[in-house]
Amino acid sequence: MEVSYAARLYWGGAEPLVKIFLDTANIDEIREAASWGVLDGVTTNPTLVAKTGRKWGEVIQDIVALVDGPVSLEVTTTKADEMIKQGRQLAKLHKNVVVKIQMGSEGLKAIKALSKEGIRINTTLIFSANQAILAAKAGAKYVSPFIGRLDDQGQEGMQVVREIVQIFENYDFDCELLVASIRHPLHVIEAAKLGADIVTVPFDVLKKMTQHSLTDVGLQRFLEDWKKVPQ
Repeated sequence: MEVSYAARLYWGGAEPLVKIFLDTANIDEIREAASWGVLDGVTTNPTLVAKTGRKWGEVIQDIVALVDGPVSLEVTTTKADEMIKQGRQLAKLHKNVVVKIQMGSEGLKAIKALSKEGIRINTTLIFSANQAILAAKAGAKYVSPFIGRLDDQGQEGMQVVREIVQIFENYDFDCELLVASIRHPLHVIEAAKLGADIVTVPFDVLKKMTQHSLTDVGLQRFLEDWKKVPQ
């Protein structure tokens, strides 16, 4: 492959580690996460770019220059022919660009056309296993179930992840499960336990994954004990 991802490393013959994407357009957050050696890719959308207050083109140039992995960029239309046109333009920006297309009948038409041209597609706004099946059959490289939004509606988001994992294991789809709308570190743990290929997380969730109260207590104790050692 053209890109080497940290998540593809093996440990003692085990399966590849879950890949971690950052769901942001904030360059400072991406730079910090990349410095930890755990960042495998980035997902963005118009809302995230708007939050930066910067021009779209400048933000995207900075992201693709910094991230050594897939960068999902979303189309901004709901018509298939326009999605196809935008998708081609986005794919030309950089070899790591993945075109993000919304689920729906028009989206499926665009996925079919663009995937046949070798353009990788991330199907967004997935809320059921049925939608994931259709996106994979149409040629999507990634399907993104939004588990947090399902939880908000009183449904169990992880149940959709569970169903998609089982279905994909039954068939030879060249499609990865990218769990999105993650709200807290427990979502990451559950997705990884179920066998999701990728989780895309906000920076605050990624930061919380590094933290534990006992780690803080242990570090403070080490520092205090070090002060007692004769120098």
